[in-house]
Amino acid sequence: MTISLTRQLCRILGRDVRAADRRRAALHVLDWVGCAAIGAVTPAGRVFAEPSALFGNGPCHGVGVGGSCAPAQAAFVNGGLGNVLEMDDVHRTAILHPGPVVIPAVLAAAEADGLTGAAFLDAVVRGYEAMIRVGRSVGPTHYVHWHNTGSCGPFGAAAGAAFAFGLDADAVVSALGNAGSTAGGLWRCRHEPVMTKQWHTAKAAADGLAAAVLARQGLTGPEYILEGEQGFYSALAPDATPMDVVHDDDAPWLIYDTSFKPWPACRHAHAAIDAALLAREDLGDTADIVSVAVETYDDAIRFCDNPRPQIEIEAKFSLQHAVAVTLSQGAPDLADFRPDRLDLAPIADLRCRVTVGTVASYAAAYPAHYGAGLRITLTDGTERRFDVLDALGDPDNPLDDGAICAKARGLMAAAGMPAAAIDAMIDRCLDLPDAADVTTFSACLPAREDLVHGLF
Repeated sequence: MTISLTRQLCRILGRDVRAADRRRAALHVLDWVGCAAIGAVTPAGRVFAEPSALFGNGPCHGVGVGGSCAPAQAAFVNGGLGNVLEMDDVHRTAILHPGPVVIPAVLAAAEADGLTGAAFLDAVVRGYEAMIRVGRSVGPTHYVHWHNTGSCGPFGAAAGAAFAFGLDADAVVSALGNAGSTAGGLWRCRHEPVMTKQWHTAKAAADGLAAAVLARQGLTGPEYILEGEQGFYSALAPDATPMDVVHDDDAPWLIYDTSFKPWPACRHAHAAIDAALLAREDLGDTADIVSVAVETYDDAIRFCDNPRPQIEIEAKFSLQHAVAVTLSQGAPDLADFRPDRLDLAPIADLRCRVTVGTVASYAAAYPAHYGAGLRITLTDGTERRFDVLDALGDPDNPLDDGAICAKARGLMAAAGMPAAAIDAMIDRCLDLPDAADVTTFSACLPAREDLVHGLF
């Protein structure tokens, strides 16, 4: 029998993690903290912070909860928060969000075992690698029905936690096998005003951690979970490309290929927002705009064609709203997607003049490039074009470290954290590569009393 993909993946994950890799991972941890802090003050975030009665006390910290969380509770709660406001990191070709799944699972494992900051970051790098490698292999048909973050997330959480625990190759393979055996996350939640998307990330983080914990205790799992008969690919990914899990086995860690999101909207809307920023800079006032045609790729239309959003999550998945907001007032912020902003006259009026459609050039470039263009017709009959091939924050159009820190600072401030606490949190994140104990970081995570509720 051929060597399984999970065993080959395990070998790839065993490569050395360097000091530069840890510094990169620390930035992703900081990005997650900002997203989780603001997520904790939303209705969905408050729900995830409540079920403490289902868990015991322990050495871990939950954002919006505080200390004394059991590892399972911490992974579950923290896993439910990072994606709430659609600002979490994203990998383009895997089409998934590693941060809100991998970091909570690995952090819980690291706190439980008293790891150093460097050991925590090493495991984060490896968890990202596993999740992205599986995600990029599943094929486009999988994404039609399955939320890749939910379906591929357990692999990343399990791998990261397993390496944090220092498991041997057989145990890592078992952890991956059991994590994959219960992977899921149907996209039905997109069609109803529900909180299920956060359930996907919470479950993926907690299930991956549980798979690693039980593998350490001797629970075996299916080695051929990906490619085997009645396995992951045959059940969920009919056009999978299995070798994408293991090709380029000596390439740089894929955490470097993971994007940071500057805007609080679905990633599929970001290139259009960037193009709208270019248009606003060039055109200024929107009074002369007769119509706006957004040109992009198929998945952007599939997920974000919503000319009349009624609630916040619909606005975040609306190209029409994102473009109208940006053309009207500049770079969008969190408040621009709240229900009380959706019917404001200038934005609602312009939104009605925005149409969306696919074009061959952007469709052919996707998913390696998330691009979009705006074709704007003015009152004098002239037409202007504004094109963005790569969304801001992608590896080909990166945010610098200062912008990443500023984003996290802004999110934590919006969640109500005092300036001194934010400064301490940022310092602890950036100091993680040299921290003797990961709890010097996790103890700074905001508890419920550190946040302002009722903002959403």
